Amino acid sequence: MAETTISTVKPEGNLVQRGLKEGLFAGAISLGLFVLFVGLKTDQNMQNELILVPRWGLLAIFVIVAAVGRFLSIVFLQPWLAARKAAKAEEVKAVTEEEGFFRKHFNKIAIAALVLYPPIVLSLVGVQGSLKFVDNFGIQILIYVMLAWGLNIVVGLAGLLDLGYVAFYAVGAYSYALLSMHFGLSFWVLLPVAGILAALWGVILGFPVLRLRGDYLAIVTLAFGEIIRLVLINWTEVTKGTFGISGIQKATLFGIKFDASPEGFARMFGLPMSSAYYKIFLFYLILALCLLTAYVTIRLRRMPIGRAWEALREDEIACRSLGINTVTTKLTAFATGAMFGGFAGSFFAARQGFVSPESFVFLESAVILAIVVLGGMGSLVGIAVAAVVMVGGTELLREMQFLKMIFGPDFTPELYRMLIFGLAMVIVMIFKPRGFVGSREPTAFLKERRAISGGFTKEGHG
Repeated sequence: MAETTISTVKPEGNLVQRGLKEGLFAGAISLGLFVLFVGLKTDQNMQNELILVPRWGLLAIFVIVAAVGRFLSIVFLQPWLAARKAAKAEEVKAVTEEEGFFRKHFNKIAIAALVLYPPIVLSLVGVQGSLKFVDNFGIQILIYVMLAWGLNIVVGLAGLLDLGYVAFYAVGAYSYALLSMHFGLSFWVLLPVAGILAALWGVILGFPVLRLRGDYLAIVTLAFGEIIRLVLINWTEVTKGTFGISGIQKATLFGIKFDASPEGFARMFGLPMSSAYYKIFLFYLILALCLLTAYVTIRLRRMPIGRAWEALREDEIACRSLGINTVTTKLTAFATGAMFGGFAGSFFAARQGFVSPESFVFLESAVILAIVVLGGMGSLVGIAVAAVVMVGGTELLREMQFLKMIFGPDFTPELYRMLIFGLAMVIVMIFKPRGFVGSREPTAFLKERRAISGGFTKEGHG
């Protein structure tokens, strides 16, 4: 009996000791990492001299959170996860749970909620109050959902790592801006034109990278994105460089403009003048474009080209041995993904009324790719959830002004969005390494359709 007691207590003591050791080590690492970024702030005094303002309290909070978090993870979280994994392994019979009503009809419920979102916001906060919620928390999130779904075709379905996807976003935006400015064409004419031009550039990118894969492909696509941005900056005769293009024509509803003219939307329907009507129209427009993207993606996955993309993703050598033309497969993946990026870019230009190279930096590509990875590559629902969490969470930071009472009046919450974004990525990758939705349904199945867990594929594949 005594031996049993000793053998039970000893590992717990070692676990606490290990947790204390690793907690102190994590605190020391965080101290070294954040002492220059958080502990010291550069400012200027009355003589315009550069001075350092210490923020030791804020630094201490970061260090304590890192140390305590690591200690709790070692002592409590990891043993709980190990016990849970062991319990699952001991299960002899797999119990198949019937899907509930919400999970079974999740897509329909989500679409209905999005359609009803603007009227609900209007009834709660009024016309002017709805601007922020419809624009920042509605349109902004849906733009990233559409971009991520477009990139999902290249990365999630075809398995081609693309770090320059923002280039197609820029091509669509500048195509709409320049053609509408010089030729006076409407949004509805230029929307497909921008998508076709972006798809053309996707094919142009696809040809040089036909034999590349992995890190080399990522480097080339990253360079392509930077080349497009530098061209936009330096080709001042056409793009006006860093000054950007302003006064871009807005989208219309069956020829009805959203302005203060007698033929405008508000005057025609006897409504008070407000820019909220245009934002609501743009919300439904980008929602329709997102649904179109999802519909085309689902249909393509069930077609031979979609199955060829998935075969290319799983094993390119086996794909070639089956007689699949990998050249056509890669080019169609790049072109299709780029087309949806061009659609999103033309919408962005119509929404902003102004485009500049600063809107198409590498950080945008990184954020879009992170949304695809966190949501689960190949999963439309998971990517949408990741976009809502990441982009919506970033916008929520702007509303958390109460944090200034904790960290001081100089604390700006939105400046720490990338830090929180990176922390969220680390947490999700630890607990859900395959993304929010770590399983997928195959396009071809025998008798019964079953989801394939990410555990059945190698890490970094599929």
